[in-house]
Amino acid sequence: QMESLVSEMEGIYSVGKVNMSDGKALELAPGLTKVLAESRNYDKLLEAWKGWRDSSGKLMKTKYEEFVHLSNEGVQELGYKDTGDYWRSWYESKTFQQDVESLLHQLHPLYKQLHGYVRKQLKTVYGDDKFPYSGHIPAHLLGNMWAQHWNNIYDLVEPYKNKTTLSVTNEMKRQEYTVEKMFWTAEDFFKSLGLEEMPMPFWKHSMIRKPDGRDVVCHASAWDFYNKKDFRIKMCTDITMEDLITIHHEMGHIQYYLQYKDQPVIFRRGGNPGFHEAIGDTMALSASTPNHLRSIGLLKTIPNDPESDINFLMSQALQKIAFLPFGYLIDQWRWSVFSGETVKDNYNRKWWDLRCKYQGISPPVKRTEEDFDPGAKYHIPANTPYIRYFVSYVIQFQFHKGLCQAANHTGSLRSCDIYGSKAAGEKLAKMLKLGSSKPWPEAMKMVTGSTKMDASALMEYFQPLIDWLKKENEGEDLGWDENCPEDGLIQADRWLKSYDKRAEKATNAMYEGDWAYQTNITDYTSKMSVKRRVELDLFKKKAAMEANQLDWKNFKNTEIKRQFKKITNIGPSAMKSNTALEKMQQLQSKMEGVYGAATVCLEENRCYPLEPDLTRMMAKDRDSKKLKSIWELWRDKTGRLMKTDYSEFVKLSNMGYFFYATGYKDTGEYWRSAFESETFIQDLRGLLKQLHPLYEQLHTYVRMKLKSIYPDEDFPTSGHIPAHLLGNMWAQQWNNIYDILQPYKNRSSVDVTPTMKKQNYTVKKIFRTAEYFFLSLGLKKMPDSFWTDSLMEKPKDGRNVVCHASAWDFYNAKDFRIKMCTDINMEDLVTVHHEMGHIQYFLQYSHFPQAFRDGANPGFHEAVGDTLALSVSTPGHLRKIGLLKPGADNQLDVINFLMKMALEKIAFLPFGYLIDQWRWSVFSGETTPDNYNQKWWNLRCKHQGIFPPVKRTEDDFDPGAKYHIPDNTPYIRYFVSFVIQFQFHKALCQAANHTGPLYKCDIYQSKAAGKLLGDMLSLGASKPWPEAMEKITGQRKMDAQPLLDYFQPLMKWLQKQNLDERPGWSTSCPDSNDFVKETKKGNTGPVSTGNQVQFSSYVVVLVFSIVLSLTHFNFV
Repeated sequence: QMESLVSEMEGIYSVGKVNMSDGKALELAPGLTKVLAESRNYDKLLEAWKGWRDSSGKLMKTKYEEFVHLSNEGVQELGYKDTGDYWRSWYESKTFQQDVESLLHQLHPLYKQLHGYVRKQLKTVYGDDKFPYSGHIPAHLLGNMWAQHWNNIYDLVEPYKNKTTLSVTNEMKRQEYTVEKMFWTAEDFFKSLGLEEMPMPFWKHSMIRKPDGRDVVCHASAWDFYNKKDFRIKMCTDITMEDLITIHHEMGHIQYYLQYKDQPVIFRRGGNPGFHEAIGDTMALSASTPNHLRSIGLLKTIPNDPESDINFLMSQALQKIAFLPFGYLIDQWRWSVFSGETVKDNYNRKWWDLRCKYQGISPPVKRTEEDFDPGAKYHIPANTPYIRYFVSYVIQFQFHKGLCQAANHTGSLRSCDIYGSKAAGEKLAKMLKLGSSKPWPEAMKMVTGSTKMDASALMEYFQPLIDWLKKENEGEDLGWDENCPEDGLIQADRWLKSYDKRAEKATNAMYEGDWAYQTNITDYTSKMSVKRRVELDLFKKKAAMEANQLDWKNFKNTEIKRQFKKITNIGPSAMKSNTALEKMQQLQSKMEGVYGAATVCLEENRCYPLEPDLTRMMAKDRDSKKLKSIWELWRDKTGRLMKTDYSEFVKLSNMGYFFYATGYKDTGEYWRSAFESETFIQDLRGLLKQLHPLYEQLHTYVRMKLKSIYPDEDFPTSGHIPAHLLGNMWAQQWNNIYDILQPYKNRSSVDVTPTMKKQNYTVKKIFRTAEYFFLSLGLKKMPDSFWTDSLMEKPKDGRNVVCHASAWDFYNAKDFRIKMCTDINMEDLVTVHHEMGHIQYFLQYSHFPQAFRDGANPGFHEAVGDTLALSVSTPGHLRKIGLLKPGADNQLDVINFLMKMALEKIAFLPFGYLIDQWRWSVFSGETTPDNYNQKWWNLRCKHQGIFPPVKRTEDDFDPGAKYHIPDNTPYIRYFVSFVIQFQFHKALCQAANHTGPLYKCDIYQSKAAGKLLGDMLSLGASKPWPEAMEKITGQRKMDAQPLLDYFQPLMKWLQKQNLDERPGWSTSCPDSNDFVKETKKGNTGPVSTGNQVQFSSYVVVLVFSIVLSLTHFNFV
């Protein structure tokens, strides 16, 4: 009954046909085999692949289950556990399973390199979209019905084109080779070694071509009829080099039969089953060399160059290396079936689990348990054990090396041809004659000198190819997921989990590298930072491509869909050219280095860095001439030195959009996409307009006060304020000139800097004070690593560092740091609260997947710390923590306090707005390098009402003097944050049951306020920002009204103070006609619009900044 089942299954296999869509009914050989080998049409290949499985394996599943049951019954009567146990007994080794697994592990790196190279080449033919995210290769694209050998796609993966081809198929046809001649050629090889010729019955009874009108099993096989004289080959031979090699293989079996025919029947077998398979292939290793092909007249010249050598080894690897995991897994499947581990309901799933895991291939169409794909491979219905082929593919190289040594071959193993060597033949014959009369290790020793199976000879043979593949695959993500790719949300969810682990590793590595650079600016750390940035960008690009293989846009699950949207929205990281990507990162690192290392020399041999020296001078000095000099020199030492680099950086950044289907016109549009609003630009314009009256009143008052201490001729009639007189290098916040502007003198100062110094505040105490504020709200404490790994003070060991305050998330849910050159003053106390707000946000959403570890929008992240600082800055809070004397505020103190706050918050608004107005115009191409500086000052004059104190030209690049330009950090987030922080503040004050004016509210110690804030922070970026806004404020829009309410008393006061002043300024920068008289040095004047230096007309921007800006957060 069992034999009858085998016969029935073989019959199904032998008569299987596929009715193709072109009307042709194709059998496996030669029709379907030829389609799989020669067609490059994805759909046609798929049709043939699926059709064969439908007409073979699918029809025999039930029969196979019954066969397995009967087979096990038979061997169990012999004392074996199951058929698999019986098969393995032939290898006479208790460690056989572990041995073959170890061999596969030894060979895996080579297979992985070959797989990666082939996958890359096939993607260029069929397109990335045909390849699953998991790294697998679709099984029908490898030139073979079972993807066991890949040599038929050699034309697609040939390393060096236009070199001498080692496929002699065409030459065989030109020479009118017949099937008989192919067999005679193979026989001649064996005879040249002094081995046996084929007996006459062989030629008489073998089936060497497909007969007409009969259904036959075409699969090539060698037969021993066990009568010492009848030996045959059955094969539907085609005139190809592949079949010529197959004949050598099958005739190797025949030679083995002939050599041991005089042994008792029980010993008429190979040393082990793998030996039998290896003999013919050992001969084929010689028969397929260029030397041999020339010696038999099939190759005219022997290529003698490295490129041809690699081509030859590639052709060999596509047969030998590609086969290894396939040869291993077939019996892994059968052994699991025989043992009962895999039951009928899981036959196909187990089959594909193994193929996906070991071969790195996947089914091109959905497979179910209705299918039985193992049965589409001849050896399953024919019940031929298969691990022998894996063994043979290893030991044939051991045999080859042993025989080459006998033949006194010198040179590389891959060039050895033992043809004509009687010494090699004699050595081989002695082993073959043993049959299985001796344990196989003894037989192996006769040829190899060793008693163990070993892959080192194989690795030696392919070593040049291994080296070549490693170079060719540099930058490729080799390997594949062990599990098969799946459809739908399960597949998507698994991919996201895999992505999360990989993203954590890649992102963490980038931030470690960037931290090392920004805390120790050297050429080495710069290079390493660039390297890590590029690696992260490449990872993001690959991840986005993987994600886009899934149909995520049609997912109904909004959370998963949102993750995919964020993962695929990668901006300039999508750049196709890795060289350009690396160049862009190098430019950014270079510009950051210029900024971070810049110093200004005011006296001979005395130069000052920005932090803390120049910042302190701009804040404290009241000498206009000195301030002007510092202002100008800082721009000479920073922006002026990076204009060309920035122009090139812009061009490269936008390449990510030109060469990848992101859907964005330029980098600016990509940046704006983070705010998920089609009306974002209009919304910003509306907010600025709503806020302008308050800013205009503040500007008018400040100008009036400054004119009282600086000469009138410094102030143009256009109404602008000189940019160097506002206490800040960029005139972005004006609180450092509060001493000039204080409404009511001799009142208690809101600036507690003197008190902090008097109380011996340390940097650590400033940080602990900030942490305690968060703890008082019931929020999270800073982790221990925060205290050990943060950089809180400027190092005193001579290191150059980027002092600009920033908060860092290292994306491993445990490492969070602040980098800041802290000074003992109130401003830095507030800054620490701001940066710790970022850290608190990191902590609150650290439980989320990587894609959601971000603020609801970029402005949210900036607003959190500042929201708390609104409480920290109140006189009431400063009294609570002992930095302000006890007492009550009267209206004069309120105005003083609100003035101090306005100089930080209101003064900043147009600056926060215009920075990215400038960049967006650069990104879009509206502003070219020829007009960088003019556009910059046009915006500053228009929106801020300030002007440059010295003549500016296009030789200057004043945007680059502001950290966020070389660091490439989007800036509109700060404008947004300065608005929404007042919305947050108002909501938290209501939660804290505060009564009274908003400017007096201090939420310190309110657990209710802390919970409301924590609930919003813990959303991360998992919801659109209007939902997060609604969570905390109860409404879904940005609104400036809470800000205006906060400053309402100051607005009324300013309007009274400014009654006799002309408010506002002209929208254009002042020209010479706007000055009463020229300054003595004649260097104060309008922005130059002539004689501007021409640079590249390309204008675009960014890449890594989005990574940086969304995860390590810079203070404004």
